[in-house]
Amino acid sequence: MAAWKAFLIAFSVLLPLINPLGSALVFLGLVGDAPPKVLHSLARRIAINNIVFLVVFELLGATILNFFGISLPIVQLSGGIVVAAMGWGVLNEPSAGAGSRNKEEETGQSGEPDTSHLEESVFYPFTFPITSGPGTLVALLTVTAHISDKNLTHNILAHVGVFLAIVALSVLCYFCYAYAPKITKRIPPSTAHGILRVIAFILLCIGIQIAWNGLSALLATIIKP
Repeated sequence: MAAWKAFLIAFSVLLPLINPLGSALVFLGLVGDAPPKVLHSLARRIAINNIVFLVVFELLGATILNFFGISLPIVQLSGGIVVAAMGWGVLNEPSAGAGSRNKEEETGQSGEPDTSHLEESVFYPFTFPITSGPGTLVALLTVTAHISDKNLTHNILAHVGVFLAIVALSVLCYFCYAYAPKITKRIPPSTAHGILRVIAFILLCIGIQIAWNGLSALLATIIKP
């Protein structure tokens, strides 16, 4: 149960941030008219890199908090606000291409690089920040803090759930990247944006809930019965 709950939370929070379809548009714009074989190879390596990158960050999240002396309620409150703000921003994007433009802004690049250098770009910028940007890392840290519990078994199952969510999203990115030319021709941008808006609303609600959990814990230390 703990693993399933953590999977749903992590998947719902990270999906609109990783945004496989929007990322695929940016990826396609950067690789240009690369052969299908090259696209498949790059997509596979990016997916693997993304799993390793996010799992390492997931496992080190608690260590980072302890190092800086940050309590769980503070992370829940501030992280929840950040996640809610991200959801609100996606919810109010004016056009279907806004998500992909945001990804381009995170990379600081536009245009097409030389195909001979694509292999060197697997981690930067294809994995970070095109696939998983700073917002994704903040959200992952927030989710990891939110699912933490004193029960060891609960913690293990919760982290397994987050890991499965990361794998599922990375697999989605693989298919979106590998078949980016076909996907962009078959899925209307308006349809993709409509689905993204629904997910963004769920993200907004999740962010508010996480922030409320943190605020409640902080208020409980001040207002004692």
